[in-house]
Amino acid sequence: MSAPLRSPALRTSHALRTLATATVALASVLLAHPPAEAATPERAMWVWTQPPAKTLVSFAKRHSAQDLFLSVPPNLPSSSALSWVRSVSKAARGTGIRLHALGGDPGWIDDPAAALAWQEAALSTGLFTGSHVDVEPWGHPAWDTDRAGTVARYLDLLGALEASTALPVEADVAFWLHTVGTDEGRSLDAAVLDRVDAVTIMSYRNTVTGADSITDVGATTLAAAAAAGKPARLAVETRYLGDDAISRKQTFYGQSDADLATALQQVDAAEAGSPSYAGISVHDYAGWDALPG
Repeated sequence: MSAPLRSPALRTSHALRTLATATVALASVLLAHPPAEAATPERAMWVWTQPPAKTLVSFAKRHSAQDLFLSVPPNLPSSSALSWVRSVSKAARGTGIRLHALGGDPGWIDDPAAALAWQEAALSTGLFTGSHVDVEPWGHPAWDTDRAGTVARYLDLLGALEASTALPVEADVAFWLHTVGTDEGRSLDAAVLDRVDAVTIMSYRNTVTGADSITDVGATTLAAAAAAGKPARLAVETRYLGDDAISRKQTFYGQSDADLATALQQVDAAEAGSPSYAGISVHDYAGWDALPG
């Protein structure tokens, strides 16, 4: 026998109970898994010294620095610096802060084996999410006498570092590298982006927009990164560089921590439409920490 038909009132009551149950279930899901918000541009920080681990991580958390570039020596596994890196890693556990092995020397351009050994030793510890390479070829003795050869060896070095690890390799680049050509017929910044996973553009200025500002000097390489499909960070300086006008315009030294925070937020807003913009790196912990509150 078929089930008796429900009255309209009973059908309505059942429908309302079903809808209420579904609404509660949906609310539970949303509370447990809220909709993802738009990605917030990140902060990074160079760390050349060895401050106490908890102090460093606390500072990074307060300033939303999710990436720390920790300077490490060759043969890190047998170095006294290993215990410090381990303590930073332990202090950062569960915070979302990522550690990157930081190293670089113009001499690596002539001795890529030394660079590869440094990277292999650092990454073998399992303490880093990748390497951050600060090799500045314009500091090489042959930059003015054999620029083409220096550039070619520099690019070979970056390619070898990238090929030797499955972890990300990021390189610091001067904002003016697009003015330097390569044997490939490409600008040097584009050639670097061909070889690494990401770049940090040393856009060292203390104004946000307008001529000769952070966003102005970084624009060409940001565009090159977008064309390459690679992330790029802009960067600011906080250390004392000198009293002349050129030095003063390159650093936030002499300004407050609040001034810097405002400027970084303004850079984020100005670059909101850039597909390659990955946030800002601050050079460096010592300088940033010394800014008055």
